[in-house]
Amino acid sequence: MCAMRLLSASLLSVAALALAIPAAQARPKAAAPANVTVDYGIALAGIPIGTAQVTGAFESTRYRMDVSARLTGLVGAVTGGMGSARASGLIATGPQPSAFAISTKTSNSGIAVRMALARGTVTQAEITPPLVDMGDRVPITAENKRGVIDPASALMMPAVARGELIDPANCNRTLPVFDGATRFDVVLSYGETRAVEKPGYAGPVLVCNARYQAIAGHRPDRPGVKFMEDNREMSVWLAPVEGTRVLLPIRISVRTTIGTNIIEATRWARSGGTTTAEAAPAGTFASLGDQR
Repeated sequence: MCAMRLLSASLLSVAALALAIPAAQARPKAAAPANVTVDYGIALAGIPIGTAQVTGAFESTRYRMDVSARLTGLVGAVTGGMGSARASGLIATGPQPSAFAISTKTSNSGIAVRMALARGTVTQAEITPPLVDMGDRVPITAENKRGVIDPASALMMPAVARGELIDPANCNRTLPVFDGATRFDVVLSYGETRAVEKPGYAGPVLVCNARYQAIAGHRPDRPGVKFMEDNREMSVWLAPVEGTRVLLPIRISVRTTIGTNIIEATRWARSGGTTTAEAAPAGTFASLGDQR
C-alpha cells in the first residue's frame, strides 16, 4: 500500500468539516493568514513505517490544505511508497472545496486524481490510470457527487458548536466523502476529552469515535469493506488551531487486519495572524486503499 493510501486509510477516513455560524453575523475585517503545520509519525502494529505532514492555511473565508506522506525504513525501501495532495476552497457552514488533486506512487505503480467542485457538487473528476471495471462495483450516481467533501479538505475540521472548540458537540457529525472513485460516510461521535502534550501543542483534545459506511464505488464482496464497516476501533483526536475556528487531527487510530495503524503528531507549528472571519452559510478522506 502506498504512503498516501495508508494515510488515507486512517487520517482521512475520520476527517470532518462543518462550521456553524449564525447567518446574520457580521463579517469582521480580513485578518492576517493563519498557518499551521503538523508533522506525523506513522506506525503499524507498533512498528514505525512512515511520516506525514499536513499544512493548513486559513485566511478570512478561504483555506488551503497540503498533505504529504512517505513510507520509510524497510517498508519504504521495498515499496518506494509516497504521495501528496492539495485542496483549496471556501469555509462556510461546511467546507466548499473548489479544487482537489492527489498523486501517489510506489516502485511499480502510481495513481493520480483530480477533481473540480462547486458548492459541494463534483463538476469534474479524472483518475489516471482509470480504475479497471470488474463489474462488481456499486455504481456512483449523480446524487452521490452532491453534498460531498474531498479527502484533503476533510483534514480541516471547523467547529460545529458555537462555543469552545473543545465542546464535545464538535465530535458529533457525519462526513460525506468522495475521493474521485468511492463515496462513503464517516460517522463521528464524542468519546472523551483528554489533555495531551506535544512539541508545539499542550492542552485539551477531543477524542472522537469513528464508524465507516460504504455508499458507492466500492466492491461490496471485498473482505476489507465488510471489515471496515464492522470496525469499532477507530478514533481521531482533534486539537484546536489557535486563532481560528478549526481543529486538526493530532492522533488517528484505526484497527486494520494486520494490526492497529496509528498516525500521531510529532510536531505542531502555528504561525501567522488571527483568523476569526466568519462565512455566510453555504453548503468530508482519500481512498480506503484495500477496500477498493
